[in-house]
Amino acid sequence: MEAAEKQLIERATQGDQLAYRMLYQRYEPAVRGRVSGYFKWKADVDDVVSESFQKAFQALQAFDTEREFRPWLLTIASHTALDHLSSIQREDQKKEGILSKAASEGADGGAPLTDYTPEEEIINDEVHQRLMGYIDELPSLYKDVMIKYMIEELEYEEIAKELDLELNTVRTRIRRGKQHLSQMMLRGEVE
Repeated sequence: MEAAEKQLIERATQGDQLAYRMLYQRYEPAVRGRVSGYFKWKADVDDVVSESFQKAFQALQAFDTEREFRPWLLTIASHTALDHLSSIQREDQKKEGILSKAASEGADGGAPLTDYTPEEEIINDEVHQRLMGYIDELPSLYKDVMIKYMIEELEYEEIAKELDLELNTVRTRIRRGKQHLSQMMLRGEVE
C-alpha cells in the first residue's frame, strides 16, 4: 500500500471527515463498477454503494494497513451486493404471490396483473441467470445450500431440515458460499 493511502486510512480511523470523503471519492467509481451489473435500478446500485462504504468505514479500525485497501473494499461491496440481491428476490417473490392471489381471487378474464415491463422482465432474467451462473460454479459442498438460501429463499432451519444437516453447518456453508460468490464476482469469472 502506498504511503499516502496508508496515511489517509489512518486519518480516517481517527475520525477525520476529509479523509473519509477522499477515500470515498477515490474508490466510489470502482465500487459502483463492481456492483452495477447486478441491479436494474440505479437506486439499488446507489444503496449498495452507500451501504458498502458504510460497512467499510465502520470496520476501518480493524483494517490491516499492510494489506491493499481496494480489494478489501470491493469484497465488502460484493458481499453487500449479494445480500441486497437476495433481499430484492425475496421482495419480488412476495409481490408475485400477492399478484397471483389477487389474480386468482378476482379473475375476470382480463390480462394478468403485473408491474413489470417486458424490458424489466428481460433485466430480471439476466440478473437471475448471472446469479445462477455463479452459483453453478460453486463447489458442490456449498451449491445446494446456496440454491436453497438465495434462490428458494428458505430459512436456515428449513435448509438444515431439508438437507439433513446441523444448523451450524448450514450457517457455515452459507457464509463460505457467499465468500466464494463474492470472490467470483470480484474476478468476474462467469459472464
